[in-house]
Amino acid sequence: MKIHEYQARDLFRQFGIPVNDYKLVSTPREAVTASGGWKQVVVKAQVLTGGRGKAGGVKLADNAGEVETRAEKILGMDIKGRRVEKILVCDAAPIAREHYLGMVLDRSRQGITLMLTDQGGVDIEELAVNNPEAIHKMTLYPHLPIDEKALDAFLGKAIPGESQRKQALIATKALFTLFLATDASLAEINPYALTPDGDMMALDGKMNFDDSALFKHPEIAALRNPEEDSADEIEAREKNLSFVSLDGDIGCVVNGAGLAMATLDLIKHYGGNPANFLDVGGSSNPQKVADALNIILRNPKVKAILINIFGGITRCDDIANGLLMAREQLDIEVPLIIRLVGTNQIEGRAILESAGLKAGDDLDDAVKSVIAATGGAA
Repeated sequence: MKIHEYQARDLFRQFGIPVNDYKLVSTPREAVTASGGWKQVVVKAQVLTGGRGKAGGVKLADNAGEVETRAEKILGMDIKGRRVEKILVCDAAPIAREHYLGMVLDRSRQGITLMLTDQGGVDIEELAVNNPEAIHKMTLYPHLPIDEKALDAFLGKAIPGESQRKQALIATKALFTLFLATDASLAEINPYALTPDGDMMALDGKMNFDDSALFKHPEIAALRNPEEDSADEIEAREKNLSFVSLDGDIGCVVNGAGLAMATLDLIKHYGGNPANFLDVGGSSNPQKVADALNIILRNPKVKAILINIFGGITRCDDIANGLLMAREQLDIEVPLIIRLVGTNQIEGRAILESAGLKAGDDLDDAVKSVIAATGGAA
């Protein structure tokens, strides 16, 4: 789950990480009122995507008139398919140097990778490609206390000033506490700025959270923004389906997240493009299959649907009954390619065959067939 910059700033402030003053508004006049008394103002679009600055969604303003003009231009903008409905106005802090300070969950190390560079203010992904040596990394472990001496030495690679390093050490420990307390998967401060007065301050923030842990954090779940998910993703969540919209034309209904990912990989391997990730889970509930197909069929891009079931807890006969239920409830005009293997597969295939549907057992063949059904060639 992603949150807006202003929400990340709220969390930073709550956990004791210094930020410049800011206010969230939704009209140009509110922007003028909110920024009263500030010498210079930053007007920032609040959308759940990167590249706001390059798209014109971040502007400086030197007076009330400019604040209003900038706000008028930014509100309503389309940034990578996201309409700007809210803006953040910030007291523009003078900057002597920009750093990047971030943390990301690192499963390969069973820890959290701390990243630091004195080349903040740019896309960290671009820096990683063009100048990876500029990014310093250190692994922190959730079950171990932070070694402050080692952390201080690490921070010294990009922050030479003793006073600033002490501030950064406090901020890093606070960010680590926030990361663990909220089951975050990503936390970034960019820029983490040094002001001419020698203060270190978070001037922008980004946080992502583990969806699977949100049940433990209702206060974080409450920050979910409706624009993060498509209408289909919202409905799927309500029906206990794991669903993510993609850009392709092959609908996918699979049981099990691992098998679903492998199915998407195989579709791409043979030259196809999946329209979604969809895991119906281990439940043997025919209605879930009907619900899954209903969601997929609303996508006008879908030209064919692959049903890939490897039955364990999931029973193939229940999947078959769900497909027949879907045919009764829905107008299915696209080809269905079905691979049905596992528990009660003989019964499941018999149910389908009696209704004029055929199910195979080879996944490669099923993937090639569904790509061919879309007009592609595997």
